[in-house]
Amino acid sequence: MPNGLLPALRVLLVEDQRDIAANIWDFLERRGYEMDHCADGVSGLARALHGDFDAIILDLGLPRLDGLDLCRRLREAGRGVPVLMLTARDTLEDKLRGFAEGADDYLVKPFALAELDARLRALCRRRQPADASCSHAGLSFDARTLTAQREGRRIPLTRLQGALLGALLQQAPRIVTHASLIETAWGEGGADIAALQNQIYELRGLIDKPFASALLQSVRGVGYRLVSTE
Repeated sequence: MPNGLLPALRVLLVEDQRDIAANIWDFLERRGYEMDHCADGVSGLARALHGDFDAIILDLGLPRLDGLDLCRRLREAGRGVPVLMLTARDTLEDKLRGFAEGADDYLVKPFALAELDARLRALCRRRQPADASCSHAGLSFDARTLTAQREGRRIPLTRLQGALLGALLQQAPRIVTHASLIETAWGEGGADIAALQNQIYELRGLIDKPFASALLQSVRGVGYRLVSTE
């Protein structure tokens, strides 16, 4: 265990720049992480799909398969492992696109390695307990598989979508504020209203749009809640 207290975390680093990859590997390994590395998107996706990782550090600009495509394919395969995306792009549009493809956090280059360490541990701490499950109005969520279910239909979710849905289900039908949802999914200071709105839009497309009635309701200026169809 690093520092004699924290459990070792197994991390896959997908980064094609050798000097950056070496610096990250050395820094995190000294802190007790178990590291694995791939230098392109195709091999990174294969390793991510078949390995058992606590988190993935994913560069956006990769050869053979870029980071956004890799992350999307990983989520489409039902893998909910937290993904921390590295990029030189710092516009809000770029960040929202990364979150839409399934990234859990975003770190803009250049960055401090100590911040990378802190963000990785925060991502892993925010993973829901293995036995967490909840339901409301015919909608259920199982945190062990990051899967929702409605009217018999299985709905795979990303970790962010699962964190938001879990928080809404646990409080349903009460309102969950914007601030509470942001802290639950990203941690304090980890995202803003725009990122939350983007994730809620994606979540609605999965749990409401394919069905006759909508459960996820916006409360203007306050937050969101799950209502009953009855």
